[in-house]
Amino acid sequence: MNKFDSIRPYLDEEVHEVLLELSNNRRFLKMLFETGEFKNIKYLPFARKILSSFLKNKIKNIHDVESYQDLFESIVSDVVKKSINNFSVSGIENIDPNKGYLFISNHRDITLDSALLNLTLHQNNCKTTFNAVGNNLLSEKWASDLMRLNKSFIIDRSDKSKRDIYKSLNLASDFIFEKILNKNESIWIAQKQGRSKDGIDFTDPSVIKMIHLHSRKKISVNEYLSSLNVVPVSISYENDPNDILKAKELYLTDLNQIYTKDPKEDLQSISEGIRGNKGNVHLSIGNVMNFHTDTYESCSDQVTKEIKDLYMLHATNYAAATIQGIGITNNLFDSTAIDDAIQYLNNKMKVIPEEIHPYLLNQYSNPVL
Repeated sequence: MNKFDSIRPYLDEEVHEVLLELSNNRRFLKMLFETGEFKNIKYLPFARKILSSFLKNKIKNIHDVESYQDLFESIVSDVVKKSINNFSVSGIENIDPNKGYLFISNHRDITLDSALLNLTLHQNNCKTTFNAVGNNLLSEKWASDLMRLNKSFIIDRSDKSKRDIYKSLNLASDFIFEKILNKNESIWIAQKQGRSKDGIDFTDPSVIKMIHLHSRKKISVNEYLSSLNVVPVSISYENDPNDILKAKELYLTDLNQIYTKDPKEDLQSISEGIRGNKGNVHLSIGNVMNFHTDTYESCSDQVTKEIKDLYMLHATNYAAATIQGIGITNNLFDSTAIDDAIQYLNNKMKVIPEEIHPYLLNQYSNPVL
């Protein structure tokens, strides 16, 4: 038994069997129908069996992770084609295909942030990343299977004793060390737990502390991070398909001081994030970082600054600030682009109560501020 078995992605020899199980999973098939992708067969007799057979035919030649990732690339490329007006990338020239990196990214969409980075890496003949995911996203087995097929490993956030939490976080830290420094592979991890719902990107020192956990008694945090080839990544979406859901969550949190998430809410966010129109999307890949100060807070601040500097603003960011009456100098977009963005935001605000409007606007205007 491998020490990483409880958190690791699926191995080549496990891939086909997991795919067959997914093809027969009633809840997974139901989710596929709910996406609207298979509406031509949804109401036919034995629709579930038809879809199951279709999937089995699709995966009949997929017997390893690489083959699955080729399929996944075509799916993500299709998402880009159908839901993004223009997907642009800067900084891919900073990546050496022969090196392993720790990509630390801002976090706006549950699945697409890492998927779009990996699409870019794959298309430029670079190795795709192992992706850190919280176990809060794995309540449905089919969701867990899809993520673990796609090189995701688990960060355990469940309510356990302090000792158990320490052990599970130390194991994740060990996994990161093993992949980058021993196997020359790359890792993707978000800069903080959960997505940025207010448009403010910051790096949580606890994430840096978890990364360092495995080697904390051997080497200082700044030396350790420098050895991991940390690359900051910043992704920006002109339109966020989950902006209303995020605004409602922030409003209810402020109103009640606590927000209890519906068990299916993350899966709904995943679906909306994939299908909804995102306007223009830009992915910025930074340079390898050198860390000089030996505290978790200072290292976190350094990553935060890099990610903010890389962030590309969109017309919706300036439009939100304009609606809020915030005086911001705009040298990037003409009046037509701003007017269109204002119309987009006004249409969003029409379907939510007025008291939620500031929460919607803030997630767009905060990056400008």
